[in-house]
Amino acid sequence: MDVTVVGGGIGGLVTALELHRRGIRSVVYEQGSALRELGVGFNLLPHAVRVLDDLDLVDALDAVAVRIGQLTYAHRLGQPVLQRACGQAAGFDEPQFSCHRGHVQRVLADAVRERLGPDALRLGHRVTGVTQDGSGVRARFEDGTEADSDVLVAADGIHSAVRASLFGDEGPPRWNGVQMWRGATDWPAFGRGDLLGRSMIVAGGTDAKLVVYPIGPGSSPGTVLTNWAICVRTGRDGDPPPRRQDWSRPADPAEAARHARRFHLDEVDHHALVAATAEIFEFPMCDRDPLPHWGGGRVTLLGDAAHPMFPMGSNGGGQAILDARSLAAHLALSPHDPEAALRAYADERLPVTADIVLRNRTGGPEMVIDEVERRAPDGFDRLEDVMSTDERDAIVAGYAQATGATPEQIRRG
Repeated sequence: MDVTVVGGGIGGLVTALELHRRGIRSVVYEQGSALRELGVGFNLLPHAVRVLDDLDLVDALDAVAVRIGQLTYAHRLGQPVLQRACGQAAGFDEPQFSCHRGHVQRVLADAVRERLGPDALRLGHRVTGVTQDGSGVRARFEDGTEADSDVLVAADGIHSAVRASLFGDEGPPRWNGVQMWRGATDWPAFGRGDLLGRSMIVAGGTDAKLVVYPIGPGSSPGTVLTNWAICVRTGRDGDPPPRRQDWSRPADPAEAARHARRFHLDEVDHHALVAATAEIFEFPMCDRDPLPHWGGGRVTLLGDAAHPMFPMGSNGGGQAILDARSLAAHLALSPHDPEAALRAYADERLPVTADIVLRNRTGGPEMVIDEVERRAPDGFDRLEDVMSTDERDAIVAGYAQATGATPEQIRRG
């Protein structure tokens, strides 16, 4: 079997590695002329890291990422709402990695070239059309070249050209009215004891949120590469996006600094952190409605092309990785009937990811902060007077189970 993978992001690259592990040939076609290390921070939860561990990539991730040990949900004024151990600190077999998206993409691209061969990742190939019949599928690219294979997997993101060819009447992504400002820079590590440099903070709910966490080694002793994100509702849910979602769109530093004043943190001087960041990016928080299917015949979707979701609960990249494992497993089980394999893959993954997309629209696990702020908008002196421990735990545990964690893992975490 030969597989064409459209898109050289995290989902597409892990798909190629998972297929290779099962003896299935693939080539990844990426529209960019170079793999630039774009994007800023994201998290890989233990159920996604398990896939990467089976691909022998954990050592490479350790060199560029951070094994996060604690997550604190807080009121926007800084009072803790819920603290949870993460990854191996919570008893999971696998770590939770906080990462720079571009650095992880480089790790994956290097593995693809090393294991599949240097020609397995082909840059500068923007797909313009896909046709298929009962014996195969053909992709056409902007430079005039074509690729024939048994299966085509579209992992080309929220603006997927393949998805548009299958569902052409969708229009632009759906904006929830929240604008995001993000950046990363070297900064003194925060956290206590063995959690120094391994702690993550989410302060504030859906309408105004600040996120700060380390994503890699710093350039000097005592520092870590620190990611921050400010999310503020500037429009109405369902309004047209103010601009195309683009990880690398430069932002006005003064605007980010102004929004930072909404928050208070004791652990980190986030005002100075934002001011010290040389490159700040902005983009609207967008997703798309769940689809009734992911294609047909020998073509399917994966990752953000299949289920773009709001960045809640650290699940965007992780769900693409779980897609890759499922897809490769079903193709290996039915090598002589790829159409049946793709149907089985979609039957397994589409309902799960559609549920996460809809949950993330309500705030994901971070809706525990929304509820506390609704009850105590000006902060609180005693959290139990606002919301019980059982109520808070139930919100977070319900989301974790929906995204792939087992009941035992939820109990330990």
